[in-house]
Amino acid sequence: MTIETLATHRVHGGTLRYGRHDSASTGTPMKFTVWTPPQAKDGGEGPFPYLVWLSGLTCTEDNFTVKSGVYAYAAQHGIAIVAPDTSPRGEGVADDPAYDLGQGAGFYVDATQAPWAPHFQMYSYVTKDLLAAVDGAFPLDPARRGIFGHSMGGHGALTIALRNPDLFKSVSAFSPIVSPLNCPWGDKAMSAYLGEDRATWRAHDACALIEDGAGQSFDDILIDQGLADNFLEAQLKPQLIEAAANTARRKVTVRRQAGYDHSYFFITTFIGEHVGWHAQRL
Repeated sequence: MTIETLATHRVHGGTLRYGRHDSASTGTPMKFTVWTPPQAKDGGEGPFPYLVWLSGLTCTEDNFTVKSGVYAYAAQHGIAIVAPDTSPRGEGVADDPAYDLGQGAGFYVDATQAPWAPHFQMYSYVTKDLLAAVDGAFPLDPARRGIFGHSMGGHGALTIALRNPDLFKSVSAFSPIVSPLNCPWGDKAMSAYLGEDRATWRAHDACALIEDGAGQSFDDILIDQGLADNFLEAQLKPQLIEAAANTARRKVTVRRQAGYDHSYFFITTFIGEHVGWHAQRL
């Protein structure tokens, strides 16, 4: 698979690359970033364990790269970081004027409905095309791969990991949409992308997946949620995943952080703890 390097930067001793490749799943070029550490903790040159970050609504491959402060912590642990765009883009790709549907709002599902189905195949993109591209081009260890994300990307990280424990050994999230079946963002996106049969939504609902027994190999799932988050009550509802985990006798750790909102200020405060948590499992 051919990857075009768009830019390269040195940061925290490692190398950050902006890349673009053609995706068979989306039928479009897709952008992503890859940061590789200067060396592994044992002094080797890789392959490195790595984390895939999935960003939230309106974001691109660039938001986490610029705002999260993740690379200093990743360097300490010798962990690489991969961050894809949040949707297909470009001429001929469907869109919507609203920020929570269309380009920038792929929701990490494979759309079955018009006009979204031809290109909005983000579940397949992340689990197939992206991994195949980066594993083949960079010194990454696919046997030591974790996933995390924020908001819509937290939803993506949770659902993709629960459905693919063979691909991901650890999963965490910031302010995730834990149950698209039970919030307005989910109602809008899932009905648009997947249709009105709510039974088809269960495969993209972290609470439903836990209830259905998915991803039992994970020893824990870490979630951080700010209590000053203006989406907390209507959209995010972390109590739902705690209830699902209790019913299924699974461990999900939800840390409620007083005073923190939905922004990258929240993410940058706790990102180091998430990287360390993943490092213990990778």
